[in-house]
Amino acid sequence: MGYNFFNIKEVPRAFNFRLNDFRASLGNAVSKGSSIPFADNDITYTLKLQYDRLSRKGLQLNYELYSRDDNRNRFIAGSNWRDAHYESTVCFSQCGIKRKVTKGGKTRYRDDHRTVLYETITDVVTGARPDNDKFCCPNCGVVSTVAGLQNGCSHCGTRFRMDDLFPKVTSYYFLDTPGMTKKEFLSGYLVSYAITLIAVYTLCFIMEKSIGYYIAFAIGSFLMAYILYAYILFIKFIAGAISSVGKMGTAGSRRKFETRMRRISPEFSYEYFTSKTLSLIKTAVFSENERELLFYEGKPLDPKMKDIIDMNYGGALGCKSIHEERNFVTVVTKAYFDVLYARGDKVFFKKQVFSAALKRRTDIPVNFNFSITEIECPTCGASFDAAKNRNCPYCGNRYEITTDDWALVELKYN
Repeated sequence: MGYNFFNIKEVPRAFNFRLNDFRASLGNAVSKGSSIPFADNDITYTLKLQYDRLSRKGLQLNYELYSRDDNRNRFIAGSNWRDAHYESTVCFSQCGIKRKVTKGGKTRYRDDHRTVLYETITDVVTGARPDNDKFCCPNCGVVSTVAGLQNGCSHCGTRFRMDDLFPKVTSYYFLDTPGMTKKEFLSGYLVSYAITLIAVYTLCFIMEKSIGYYIAFAIGSFLMAYILYAYILFIKFIAGAISSVGKMGTAGSRRKFETRMRRISPEFSYEYFTSKTLSLIKTAVFSENERELLFYEGKPLDPKMKDIIDMNYGGALGCKSIHEERNFVTVVTKAYFDVLYARGDKVFFKKQVFSAALKRRTDIPVNFNFSITEIECPTCGASFDAAKNRNCPYCGNRYEITTDDWALVELKYN
């Protein structure tokens, strides 16, 4: 497995197109339940669960993403990892999110966040032939193989080129950022200057100063406004640092976690594990009945989690403990999220920490293209969607998710 930590470069044009198309469609996927292009089936499934949660509560979540880089919509390539068939790259771009929650035509909540959008895009390694790898037909959803879809889906007959199937977006999340573009800084400074100028002119008027004072203070206000604006930004930075103080220990735990996990599983990727953990947590939270999920093996979730209508990664995932037993490893994590709750007619924001325990086999290599919706039964070889079936619909045998991927064995508030 190759690993490259933040070798910064712009993504290829074909990747950039798909990443931007995904971003442009995400708002309608959340608010209207629309399909989203170039997304793998696990993302599509989780977004559907979230939309169903909103619908059951009679809520409309208007989810608007806007550009913060003068509409250049440029993505930068960050860290990457690969196996024999696939290479995944984390790509990021500045964007903003405006959210508005309505119920019965009345606005219950609204906010606007400056964020960085992180999308993981997965492509086939040059020269690789993943012909027999499982893949859901993008047209009808039936589980097939990559080669089968290129020859024509056995169910709907649609033929696909490899370019239709890959690259695809396999995970995404947003991180709030204190960073500002030049345009955002200038806009904020001009507001600060206008406020300073009004205050100074009002003071001059009250004190009945001559026109010379007005001119002098107008010039001096440039510096005064800059100092005022810098002070406001500093206070906001300090407030953000105080609210994030609990996350500071996660950087050290990450290094220890990576070191130990690579002794257990040499192909381990922290970025893949983070994406998988976030995906499993969100899917379990948005599910109507988490006990029916193939990958969830824990106790019923806290009923308060059923009031969550949106959740974004809070930027920190810490490792609390690692336990090895025979061919299994169990990792207990501490995951930070920014959560939107809806209880009755009240919608509110809260920074939330979850304790999530994950388990998988260590004697089987990680498949970085694994999807819960594209399972091959180890008993009879049939393909099926395990998001809807715990048992193989053909032979009836129970499928164990830990054979291929991480299982979520506990999820609770920390």
